Amino acid sequence: MVQTPTPQATEKRSKLEGLKQRSHYLREPVATELLEDTTHFSEAAVQILKFHGSYQQDNRDNRVKGQEKDYQMMLRTRSPGGFIPPELYLTLDRLSNEYGNHTLRTTTRQGFQIHGILKKNLKTVISSIVKSMGSTLGACGDLNRNVMAPPAPYKNRPDYIYAWDYADRIADLLTPQTGAYYEIWLDGEKVISAEEAPEVKAARQRNGNGTIFHEGEEPIYGTQYMPRKFKCCVTVPGDNSVDLYTQDVCLVVMTNEQGELEGFNVYAGGGLGRTHNKEETFARQADEIGYVAKEDIYDFMKAIVATQRDYGDRVNRRHARMKYLIHDWGVDKFRSRVEKYFGRPIEPFKPLPAWQYEDYLGWHEQGDGKLFLGLSIDNGRVKDEGDFKLKTALHAIVQQFNLPMRLTPNHNLILYEIDPGFKDTIQAIFDQYGVVTDPQKIPTLTRYAMACPALPTCGLAITESERAIPGILDRIQGVLNQVGLGEEKIVIRMTGCPNGCARPYMAELGFVGSAPESYQIWLGGTPHQTKLARPYIDRLPIRDLEIFLEPLFVYFKQERQTGESFGEFCDRVGFDALRQFAAQYQESANTARKGRKIRYRIGVHDEVYEKLKVAAQNQNKSMTQLVAEALDAYL
Repeated sequence: MVQTPTPQATEKRSKLEGLKQRSHYLREPVATELLEDTTHFSEAAVQILKFHGSYQQDNRDNRVKGQEKDYQMMLRTRSPGGFIPPELYLTLDRLSNEYGNHTLRTTTRQGFQIHGILKKNLKTVISSIVKSMGSTLGACGDLNRNVMAPPAPYKNRPDYIYAWDYADRIADLLTPQTGAYYEIWLDGEKVISAEEAPEVKAARQRNGNGTIFHEGEEPIYGTQYMPRKFKCCVTVPGDNSVDLYTQDVCLVVMTNEQGELEGFNVYAGGGLGRTHNKEETFARQADEIGYVAKEDIYDFMKAIVATQRDYGDRVNRRHARMKYLIHDWGVDKFRSRVEKYFGRPIEPFKPLPAWQYEDYLGWHEQGDGKLFLGLSIDNGRVKDEGDFKLKTALHAIVQQFNLPMRLTPNHNLILYEIDPGFKDTIQAIFDQYGVVTDPQKIPTLTRYAMACPALPTCGLAITESERAIPGILDRIQGVLNQVGLGEEKIVIRMTGCPNGCARPYMAELGFVGSAPESYQIWLGGTPHQTKLARPYIDRLPIRDLEIFLEPLFVYFKQERQTGESFGEFCDRVGFDALRQFAAQYQESANTARKGRKIRYRIGVHDEVYEKLKVAAQNQNKSMTQLVAEALDAYL
């Protein structure tokens, strides 16, 4: 087939660009290798497999010298707005037990992940998901990823209903049109799903000044799809549960006084992935682009996608996200280029209220007489462990009451459409299985923390994240207690590598894996995720965490302004002042301690750890403090 050449068509492309072009619209070599009796896919197939929603991983905990890697597949759902119908949840729950590692994981883009699937079972798992009203197509890869939206199911708020609706519509508009997905995973069977809006279908085929290819299966993407992943969200004024500044494109629903949709404010150019010691890579906050009327939003989205598709860097993948295009061009040139595809000027950005982060935990009215319940999930891991049986509880409740759920951008979940008469029964089931539903009973640091999976399965992980953060939060709480800030709320996020999947660069205190048991520390974000943090220290050995944090917290307590958060304080006083105070404080402390040094080299079994955690919570102490008191008494 012949395509319209893109502006970079004559440049030497990256290796992956060739793989995409030769894949016959995402078919090969996945289709061929799926039939082979092997434990894993080739590197070429792995790259194309991502477009189908799966990553090939190696469980590093199970590596044995001289033996083959422990290959397994991670599968991610595409769930616009985080919507999971009950039949899909029950299917995911079953599949995770039969073919996965017996857990589910909610992602920070409002999808579910199943870990531990063997290659031979991948087709069974994907086909089962599709037949249960789900999809994994486009959950990964160089195309539009899962479209996010606020998870709160407010039925009396038209703006929230519009946000959900347009998250679905934008997801449909930008869904790959190749037949490869159904051919490979369902033997060509096109499963009946929700019907697309007619205006979405029409918009996809409308030329719009060169936004589409007229030949081939992919009118918007062409044979090479996007230069890199592309992330969108739709939200309402004031609701920053979606981390809007981190998105390639954010649409903000704008309604009139009668609650009727008029159009969308548009932000663009956010993105967090970066590489250590590569200063040309960086986290970037989205810019205000303008306002688009509702009847033009599909043509606008095609125009902005076409701009990145045709001008994004296809030579250097580290420079391929849209944030770099906007950074290099500037907002004005970017807007002008989008307008050429759009065919008309973009209107000026309209005023908005201040952005606020909400997690919607606990019981709430949803506005039509029914209730919703927001559940906090530590690091997004839905599992059964000891007396805590979240997975069992959710299965029982969804099965008995047929409840839909919305996954949240903070990797929690919301059950909704709950009849008030069922509230006590549902609460009793959660109580029976040790699941806390009252947000006031969740430790503050835990409530607002996020961590990526990292080791042992993520191939990019440099160090621990999900498995490490519970102990790290406890140690941070111990320092806060020690300096008299025990109830302080601090947004803490951790990743095992600099790609930023848990969005640490928008946190007040961000941990980014930089070496085994060491982290780059980022400071200066805000509680509502409206300002980028900045790197404060490149490599902090985690054993020195308390020594590092104590002077910062003491300085914060002494000099904070009324209502000021820790991140806002760090940004206001500046890093030079923080370093100066810390140096003086540590010098004084070292003199007082006469060289005493705290060490962290003791491990405990899982059952002891859980008992310590419960005892520490009951006594309002940190686990570190409790262990120290016990050892002092014993020794």
